[in-house]
Formats: sequence, C-alpha cells, structure tokens
Amino acid sequence: MSLPSRVDPVRVGWLLAGILLIALNLRIGITSLGSLLAEVSDANDLSPLTGGLISSLPVACFAVVGPVALILLRRIGSHQGIAVALAALTAGLALRVTGGSTSLLLGTLVACSGIALANVLLPAVVKEHFPTAVGRITGTYSAVLSIGAALAAASAVPIAHAAGSWRVGLGAWALVAAVALVAWLPHCTAARRRAAPAVRPRISLWRNGRAWAVTVLFACQSVVAYVVMSWLPSMYVDAGFDQRTSGLLLACSISAGVPIYFLAPVLAGRLRSQGHLIGGLTVLVGAAFTGLWLAPQQAPWLWAVMLGAGGAVFPVTLTLFALRARTAAGTAALSSMAQSVGYLLAAGGPQLVAWLRFSTGSWETSYALLLVVCGVQITFGYLAGRPGHVDADLSASDVAVPEAVRTPGDR
Repeated sequence: MSLPSRVDPVRVGWLLAGILLIALNLRIGITSLGSLLAEVSDANDLSPLTGGLISSLPVACFAVVGPVALILLRRIGSHQGIAVALAALTAGLALRVTGGSTSLLLGTLVACSGIALANVLLPAVVKEHFPTAVGRITGTYSAVLSIGAALAAASAVPIAHAAGSWRVGLGAWALVAAVALVAWLPHCTAARRRAAPAVRPRISLWRNGRAWAVTVLFACQSVVAYVVMSWLPSMYVDAGFDQRTSGLLLACSISAGVPIYFLAPVLAGRLRSQGHLIGGLTVLVGAAFTGLWLAPQQAPWLWAVMLGAGGAVFPVTLTLFALRARTAAGTAALSSMAQSVGYLLAAGGPQLVAWLRFSTGSWETSYALLLVVCGVQITFGYLAGRPGHVDADLSASDVAVPEAVRTPGDR
C-alpha cells in the first residue's frame, strides 16, 4: 500500500511501534503473577480466598475502571489517557513487590486499573489513525499482546529463581511498562497539535438483543481467558508437574495462540457470519479442558496448544465490535457495553473456579463448570455472529478523520 505524500512514514512507523509496545504490556502483569502465584501465596501466607481474589482482580478492574476511560477520552484525549494508563501500570507493578499482602493487593489493583484504561483507549487510537485497517491492526496488536503474556509466563519463575526472590520475578515487568510509557510520551505531544474528533455513543443498547449476545460472548471468553492465565499453572502442578514446567506450559498455551490471534480477526472480517468460527475455536477450548480433566499427564502440551488456539475467540470478539455496528457511534457504544458489562459478568469466574478447587479438593467440579461456560459461549457466539448491526435503525453518521491525521491505513 503506497503512502500519501503528506504522510510521514517515520512518524507512522513510530506510532505503530508505540501501539504494539503498549499491547505488549497489557497482560504481562497478570501472567507473571499467575506463574508465581503458588510461591507468592506461600511467601505471604495467603489464604485460598485471597489467592482467588487476586486472580479475580483483573476482570473486576476491567469492569469497574474501564468506563472511566471514556471520561479521560473526553477530558484529555486518547493519547494522554493511555499515558495515564501506562503510568498507573508501571506504578502498580512496582508497588506490589514493596511489601506484604496489602502491597500485593493494592499494587495489583493499580496495575490492573491501568490495563483496564488502556484496553478501552487503545482501540480508539487505532480507529483514529488506521480507520480502514482496524482488523489488521487489531489482529497484529492482539498477537503482540499474546506474545507479551507468554513471555511473562515463561520467564517470571526463572527470573525469580535466578534472583532468589519472587519480588524480582514480578517487579522486573515494571521496567517494561516504564519503557512503553517513555516511548509513548512523544505521541502525546504530537496529539496536542491537532484536534481529533471525539466519538461519543449516541445510542442505548440495553434493549438490543444483538448487543447482549456480543456482551455475553465477551463475558464467557473472559472467564476462560482469566482462568487460564491465573490458574493453568496450578492445574498442571496439581497434575504432578513442577512449577517451572507448569509456567512453560502456560507460555506454550499463550504462544500457540499468537498466529491464530493474528489470522482469526482477518478471517472473521471476510465471513458473512462468524458463528462457525467462534464455535470451532470454542470446541478446541472445551476439548482441552476435558483432556486436562481426564488425562492431564498423557498430552499436556497438546492441551496447552488447544487452549491457546481456542483463545482466539478474544480478538474475534473485538472485531465483532466493528462488524456488528454500522457507525462509529454504534461501534463505541457496543464496545463500551460489551467490555464493562462483559467483564462485570465474568469478574467472579476465576474466584469461583478457585473456590470450587479448594472446597472440593480437586479441579473436577471446576472443569465441569468451564465446560458449561464453553457451551454458553458457543450458543451466544452463533447469536453474536449473525449478520446485522446494533445501530441499523440510525441514520448514517460517522466521525470523519481529518486529512491532517490520516495514515497509510486510510483510503
């Protein structure tokens, strides 16, 4: 694709690099803690209830803090809002290793709040600068997000053991977030020089069945994703694997999803209905949980790969925000509803799974519950994947991107 003469390719390249660096940081604080959770719990004498609370904090923060991003978007803009998000993430990752259980909980809360803000604001930046390449950019940054999650899952335990402290294994990721913050600050300065229009939802979707289908789909895949990130290593440890291998299995699961995370949104954009795609990916997840339940020792790496590939329901659902809306206002309204309500519905999932494990003494009931979630995900995946738009009754009104800020993604 050729560049318009007025577009600076270097500026565009640095902008894309900044977006990908942000995406790299959006899960490392979660998966690094997941890999070290058993060690951190022992060191801080955490109860199973507290461990379950920590595993549920990311989803709860995404539900509660996410809507605050819309306030930042109106007050200071998406670029400056992301800088605030990265600052919170850096501070939280550093804070959680400075003391005991209180610092761990508070730091995790602050870090996850930063992630929640970035979750909402990053798609707004992509929409602003790459409005006709949203699928490709979303697939790319989803893949990078997955790479970051895998990197943290695989290396958190070795870093902690090499340094002789779990605090180093967790705290090292604050440096990665700080790098992203420093790299993003020049884009904040550049954004002040132009006046980009704000996209404000002008519709209510609370009585829209299609919007609720997307929301429930988002909630189901969130439950599965955060159970995997928080508890998959513990599942493998209870199946007889050592902690290092369990962390590597989580990293394998996340890494296996990287190419699928990139390709699935592109395929979703080419399909008239996305139900079969969502259903097929969910079947992989259900089969993997069945394998972990009945034969964890027989094919542990296969179960991990299947979980990772099936997790591509996440970027497909992100793509549905645009596919199921006809206008920018509809896209913003659907994204806001699906993420805030979806994460709220999913918030208790990881904690419930953990409670079932510790109250029954095994993962069997938890696996059964996860298979039920997969069944619900398939059902609502077909409903959400049907052609149509949540804003079909609105008159065509979109927000144009000014010529001054157009990028190679524009046509």
